[in-house]
Amino acid sequence: MSDNIPRHVGLIMDGNGRWAKKRLLPRSMGHAAGMKRMIKLAAHAKERGINYLTVYALSTENLAARPKEELEGLFDLMRKYFAVNVKSLFKEGAAIRVIGDISVLPQDVKKLLSDAQTKSPANAPFTLVFAINYGSRPEIVRAARRAAEEGEITEQTLSAHLDTAGLPDPDLIIRTGGEMRLSNFLVYQAAYAELYFTKTLFPDFTSREFDRALSDFAGRDRRYGAATSAPKG
Repeated sequence: MSDNIPRHVGLIMDGNGRWAKKRLLPRSMGHAAGMKRMIKLAAHAKERGINYLTVYALSTENLAARPKEELEGLFDLMRKYFAVNVKSLFKEGAAIRVIGDISVLPQDVKKLLSDAQTKSPANAPFTLVFAINYGSRPEIVRAARRAAEEGEITEQTLSAHLDTAGLPDPDLIIRTGGEMRLSNFLVYQAAYAELYFTKTLFPDFTSREFDRALSDFAGRDRRYGAATSAPKG
């Protein structure tokens, strides 16, 4: 893999509702368009040599604040698309990982997500990570509590108890939809991530737009706090 290709990309998929509103469609249609876009982008990311793609599918704030009907629509999309597309990913040697607290989700959705993780191939070259009912602050609190129970809280012990334990930190985080913030997504892990913001609403965020973000990343000088670029390799 080229040094200019990020190993791990985080994707905040923002703008589904606004995409639907612009077209005088219900929000559920925007989420359906976003789901289809995410599936295409995951395949494209794998082709580009990215090893991990973490998609912000549902935040803790979304779960608490969105109308019940909208949440039910999101869960129905998971039921409709998840099992079929996961099988396709498995055939291509890709794995699935879920981060966040899925214990409060509907039982059948929780089983879909759990089964996908259990059945994922080992040592896959590409992992699609779903952040569902995920929030970085609750994640850090959970990790700190577990680390304290085991003894000492250090960067190493805290990282070992994060939902992302075993995953590399993201190199690049992309947010669509025009907002310029992380919104409680991978806050701890993104300490040295490059950030890329675009006004494009997520259903319109094509593979070409994704490649534009990768090109922008390739031109960045990542110094990690040093005066000169960190050595590659």
